[in-house]
Amino acid sequence: VLPTAKEVQCSPWRRNACCSVNTSQELHKDTSSLYNFNWDHCGKMEPACKRHFIQDNCLYECSPNLGPWIQKVDTSWRKERFLDVPLCKEDCQSWWADCQTSFTCKSNWHRGWDWSSGVNKCPLGAVCRTFESYFPTPAALCEGLWSHSYKVSNYSRGSGRCIQMWFDPEQGNPNEEVARFYAAAMNAEAMPHGMGLHLLCLVPILPLWLLN
Repeated sequence: VLPTAKEVQCSPWRRNACCSVNTSQELHKDTSSLYNFNWDHCGKMEPACKRHFIQDNCLYECSPNLGPWIQKVDTSWRKERFLDVPLCKEDCQSWWADCQTSFTCKSNWHRGWDWSSGVNKCPLGAVCRTFESYFPTPAALCEGLWSHSYKVSNYSRGSGRCIQMWFDPEQGNPNEEVARFYAAAMNAEAMPHGMGLHLLCLVPILPLWLLN
């Protein structure tokens, strides 16, 4: 169960979460012990920008609705990742807009850092510039930042066809419907020809274990 305080950004998942209270608290620190990742590697990141990165981590650690996009990986620091999660276009656009005045030195944050100090630092020769220099478009940020963990959707928030990074838990979790839709669609693609339409008709009653 997650904290209920509204200022805690992981709180949208407090009723059904894959993360602990301790994880939620760590995600809000400037340098979390979970990743030892320093947001302020090129000077102080603007609070409006940092909120999006915290929310991104909350989604990654806490959401129970990312099953359709989870893939196995063989790395020293994790065994699973999500790939091409269809992020609602407004979520990506606001992330990009709020980070324009912050600075970074890399366009892909998954790899290439100097970890010699135990915390990420800019690699030798990397230059700190505005986010806009490294991410000229919203898609460049949302898709390139974490090696295509996200794919910017053409759909809008509330459409039932894209994952929302932000939502009001009092109005329910809109990502549940999205996960059911894509789980059904992916299963339909894997079925023999002719069975896809039948499976899509079962979207509302798909068992939840498909999403875990």
